[in-house]
Amino acid sequence: MPTLFSKIIKGEISAAIVYQDDQVTAFRDIDPQAPVHVLIVPNKEIPTVNDVTPEDEQCIGHMFTVAKRVAEQEGIAESGYRLLVNCNRDANQVVFHLHMHLFGGRRLGPMLMRR
Repeated sequence: MPTLFSKIIKGEISAAIVYQDDQVTAFRDIDPQAPVHVLIVPNKEIPTVNDVTPEDEQCIGHMFTVAKRVAEQEGIAESGYRLLVNCNRDANQVVFHLHMHLFGGRRLGPMLMRR
């Protein structure tokens, strides 16, 4: 069954797409956690980081060059941004289609809440 992100990639569900090519799609998060919150996803369905294979390495690397490009487009490359990838439930992965969060547009604070 196609994921929510696969439906966005195929244009079956509307989203604010900021970049798309034959390998990845980047679109604005519908519940942004920062002024800039973009999801960068491979067009190929890969459920989690644990499912990445050697054949996926070029695409995964491409996600980082797209992140740089989107950060430049959004005007946050110089001030700084954060990239985050969650893997499985304990990391709070909600959609099981590998994706990278790009956050920016303000100071982001510590990586994790201390308890």
